[in-house]
Amino acid sequence: MAAASAGGQAIENQLKIGGFKRNVDVLALYLAGQGLRIIPSLSRFRRLRYLWINNNKIQDLTFLMKNYCLTELYLNNNELTDISGALKHLCVLQILLLHNNQLKKLDKTVKELEGMMSLQTLNLFHNPLAEDRDYRLYVIHCLPSVQLLDRKFTQKERESALLHCNHERSRLLHSIAFGKRVKTSLETTAGPSRCTQPARRLIMPSGCEFGNHTNRVPFENPDDAVLLRAMARSLMAFSSVEWNKVPTCRERRLENGAEEPQEKLTIQFR
Repeated sequence: MAAASAGGQAIENQLKIGGFKRNVDVLALYLAGQGLRIIPSLSRFRRLRYLWINNNKIQDLTFLMKNYCLTELYLNNNELTDISGALKHLCVLQILLLHNNQLKKLDKTVKELEGMMSLQTLNLFHNPLAEDRDYRLYVIHCLPSVQLLDRKFTQKERESALLHCNHERSRLLHSIAFGKRVKTSLETTAGPSRCTQPARRLIMPSGCEFGNHTNRVPFENPDDAVLLRAMARSLMAFSSVEWNKVPTCRERRLENGAEEPQEKLTIQFR
């Protein structure tokens, strides 16, 4: 009871400091560094966007279940061991700091954050899960909106994450750029890890050919047909001309000379 009352008192103190008279006016709460173990439900602050509860002793996040508008959440330096079921409803969250906690299960933590399409900044360092061999590449691959992970992030890492976690898609993307195609097997040769997916071979039933209307799905797995179709896209070409240098009909009549050929830039891709 004492811990709960301490949390409630901390909230009331912040409301007085901010001079808030209505709960709907509260957009930010600063509850950091007060040694809090328990925080009462914040559901009355339905428009709350910024919340600092870092540097406390929080172990449970059920008090956040109704705060759908949060865009910045600072949970670092607490005693969290699991966030499953506590944050997935925060679909507009942009900044989430969880470093210096006791989060151990990488898969469960990432799964909780997968629905956050607006998440741009994420800190998970100084948690046991950050010691996983595939930690950074796995998080970057599963959370494509994240631009800053543990205070650093590079585009090269995202490309590495795609190659490491989804080798087949990475090879496919490289095969359709500017009309070039990578002539490699459809099987992946990457070693086993958390990110890699099992190798898969396109299997066509005997006597069936792609496009044979007698069998509308000639592959055992329909995804195989989609993949093969994507790899056999038609060659497309786009051309551009600097129209400022192209003479008009009137100019051609006045010059009465041979027209110089115009430079044309053509780009082909599949």
